[in-house]
Amino acid sequence: MPIRLHDSIAREARELKPSQPDGVFRFYNCGPTVYAAAHIGNFRTFVVNDLLRRLLEIDLGADKVKHVRNITDVDDKTIRRSREEKRPLADVTKEWTDKFHADCDALNCLRPHVEPTATGHIPEQIDIISILEQKGHAYRAADGSVYFKVSSFDNYGRLSRVKERELQVGAALKAAAADADEKEDGSDFALWKAHKDDDGDVAWESPWGRGRPGWHIECSAMSRKHLGETIDLHTGGVDLLFPHHENEIAQSECCTGKLFAHHWYHSEHLLVDGKKMSKSLGNLYTLADIQKMGHSPMALRYALLAGHPRKQLNFTLESVHGAEKVLGTLRHYRASLPAGGGDAQVFKPVFDALFDDLNTPAALGALFGIINKGSASVDTAAFDRVMNALGLKLDAPAAPKAEAPAEVAALAEQRWAAKKNKDFAAADRLRGEIAAAGWTMLDRKDGYSLEPAKK
Repeated sequence: MPIRLHDSIAREARELKPSQPDGVFRFYNCGPTVYAAAHIGNFRTFVVNDLLRRLLEIDLGADKVKHVRNITDVDDKTIRRSREEKRPLADVTKEWTDKFHADCDALNCLRPHVEPTATGHIPEQIDIISILEQKGHAYRAADGSVYFKVSSFDNYGRLSRVKERELQVGAALKAAAADADEKEDGSDFALWKAHKDDDGDVAWESPWGRGRPGWHIECSAMSRKHLGETIDLHTGGVDLLFPHHENEIAQSECCTGKLFAHHWYHSEHLLVDGKKMSKSLGNLYTLADIQKMGHSPMALRYALLAGHPRKQLNFTLESVHGAEKVLGTLRHYRASLPAGGGDAQVFKPVFDALFDDLNTPAALGALFGIINKGSASVDTAAFDRVMNALGLKLDAPAAPKAEAPAEVAALAEQRWAAKKNKDFAAADRLRGEIAAAGWTMLDRKDGYSLEPAKK
């Protein structure tokens, strides 16, 4: 069966197929802004895109998929980090790009076929802005900035339904207008930003004077250069749907006069312990944080795939503990299989679920149904095909688990006993002592575990 994927514009699942005569499926997804380490919420989106890439290659063939993912290496955040650290922008962004690549490799995410950078495509961005200005879709302000005229594009809002949710969007539009007194309308957005003192030496020459591109224009320019004027699929996290992707559509279609993307897909937010991730709550985890707690990247990948990509997923440390156990079960099962003579069709229900709007919970349910039922017709080749589709490397050893000092372990035993005896005052006091020692005690149905506290 072909891959059917929810389309954010049509609001229904539609078949994915190449639109060009060469049969190549052109696929673009928004990459990271490289000013800090990507967190596990970011990686939920990248892992989901990796799953989709793998399924497309199974469906169409590896040589019939072209995947482009950009690197945003110039924007307000990267410039601010460069200024704070008193380092050249290129040095800062290279450091965090390298870190992102290392994390992607650890999570077994395939590298995109092309990974362009915003700073490497300044001429392409200037070219689109010039075309938009010539066509009357953009205007230059007195300070040398250039803005896209949203009112010039009749289809603005068809992705985000912006006109149907004006109250929700109003705050975003107001914030977008805050830094630009030169705009003709609050909904207009920057295509080119005139150089300011805060930008330091980060600037390029343009027909409008020295400056730098706005955030949205980079994806339109890089997609156009590497995939053509119309692509088959554009993906990203739901947080990018408005205004970023809405603005991409507007500027791209006004530039070329053609449909920008046949299909749009957005994965949902990752929550942590039922709350939005934030530094202030202490629940913003990176892959390095998860590894310091003794968990493997593969356990994190499994935990991120456990929920349906279009539904919010609540991540807990319990879930990554459970993922480690599941990986152990999968390793044990594979070790019991013969090397050949199997039937690949045994795992068809798993692929049917994956091809049906990336239904990972149904796919994993089908997988373990097959494992628990047992079948003499399964071999390692058929099983490995499923693991490769999910991107799970079972030969990856679990990271060594940090051992709590004896005194902390003793406090944990005392607290567990106090809790079982319903002496909650003592249990709370002991938990505080454990936390003061730099550890977190996690209660489970069958006991507890100790994790190094997140710094």
